[in-house]
Amino acid sequence: MLGSLTITEIDDLLKEQVTGRIGCCNEGKTYIVPINYVYQDGVIYGHSAAGKKIDMLRINPQVCFQVDVIKNITDWKSAILWGKFQEITEGEEMRQAMQAIIKHVMPAIESEDSHPSHGFTESESDIGTSIDLILYKISIDEKTGRFERPSQL
Repeated sequence: MLGSLTITEIDDLLKEQVTGRIGCCNEGKTYIVPINYVYQDGVIYGHSAAGKKIDMLRINPQVCFQVDVIKNITDWKSAILWGKFQEITEGEEMRQAMQAIIKHVMPAIESEDSHPSHGFTESESDIGTSIDLILYKISIDEKTGRFERPSQL
């Protein structure tokens, strides 16, 4: 059975997941890459090192974001959002965003030996010196979602 997710179901999916895909476009080239994120107060917060994604988003801040849960090819749900990228540069907002991301993502790390990249560091003093941390938010303009699940007989 195919169907559409409600806004509440989309929000729940966004809150449950820790990894989504961000799509950006510049000069006719589209770039899609997975990110760790947190969805809070109707906004997606993410972090990154400098690179292609950030370069493209700085030029064209229009973004597409996708998140899903796929149990199998007939049991899945997916949400797609469109919005605007904005770097976070104010100290208190940066601190709150990073804390929210860490709180949301860290439980998904499976072993003590695992160490995620882009700003998760053992020493806060590394951020801004040895780690070029960029925090950003995506303000959402539009969202839609679909699902498929086996029919109940």
